[in-house]
Amino acid sequence: MPKFSAEKLTQFAADLLSAGGVGRDEALTIAQSLVDANLRGCDSHGLMRIPYYIEAMTKGEVTPGAEFEVLREGPSLLTVDAHWGFGQPQARRLTERLIEKGKRTGVAVGTMIRSSHVGRLGEYCEMAAAEGLVSMMTVNNHGSARRVAPPGGKAPRLGTNPLAVGIPHQDEPVVLDFCTCAAAEGKVRVKKIAGELCPDGWLLDSEGRPTDDPNTLYADPPGTIRPMDKDQPYKGFGLGLMVEILSGALSGGVCAREKPINQIGNCVFMLVLDPAHFGGAEHFGAEVSLLLDFVRGCPRVEGVDEILLPGDPERRTLAARVSEGIPFDEGNWSQLAKLAERLGVPRGPRALQDPG
Repeated sequence: MPKFSAEKLTQFAADLLSAGGVGRDEALTIAQSLVDANLRGCDSHGLMRIPYYIEAMTKGEVTPGAEFEVLREGPSLLTVDAHWGFGQPQARRLTERLIEKGKRTGVAVGTMIRSSHVGRLGEYCEMAAAEGLVSMMTVNNHGSARRVAPPGGKAPRLGTNPLAVGIPHQDEPVVLDFCTCAAAEGKVRVKKIAGELCPDGWLLDSEGRPTDDPNTLYADPPGTIRPMDKDQPYKGFGLGLMVEILSGALSGGVCAREKPINQIGNCVFMLVLDPAHFGGAEHFGAEVSLLLDFVRGCPRVEGVDEILLPGDPERRTLAARVSEGIPFDEGNWSQLAKLAERLGVPRGPRALQDPG
């Protein structure tokens, strides 16, 4: 696998997006978000998304430089229409506004409709945690791209419907970020492009039978991604259903349906809380620290070296990839290289090769 530095990949990604028609400042915001996902091992939300972003923009499904329109606003409330703008800059604007409100009032709730793919939800929870705020964020697929069947069903009814929660901490924030099914759709797509099989337990074919072939998810009729917790799938599917309602219905957006009425995108729900307005920031920080130490100090079963908490694996991957470079499989890198050639991006893949 070739490896590349984050700096070079950010420049390359911004060049691709700019050549595709995105303004330079916006292209850099998106590129930094995508590379940040790659750095943390979330390759499903990294640079592999760029060909799909540019394709959607070409179709008129994503609007560069779109308006961030405030529909309703109060001291603790914000509802926004993103006008099908790129999700990363629009989600950052939403988060920044909610952080301001949360600090003033203690509680801020925001929703956003008609956004394109916002990327890794943990990024926005990390923004809030850096300001000492607790946060929760959910998104649906804006009524499109169903991927998950209900337990006992064999046709998809929900999207992957991720949820993230961020907790500030004096050392590193605790960030839980997961989709409510066995794997993000982007992870399946990465495997498909790479020509690899998926791990057991991810997928079901169109008849509801286990499969490891990523192509079944995109077949006609399509397969599905298992709900989270294959032994008790009603829990994962039930959580995904709640995310669908919070993100799609509460926001004024669109929930999943048989015939989508718009292009794929995200409806967003976000909650921000300031501990200073509740039990106090000092008390909150002390209790979180005590709890984390208590959990990490749990006696371990044989063969387990340490107890990991949410965010630990991503931080370790971040440290390794900052030091050693970000790896790409040949299939996914080839897709980016072909796009660079088609768009005439001068900073081609050969110029990016990093010895480590």
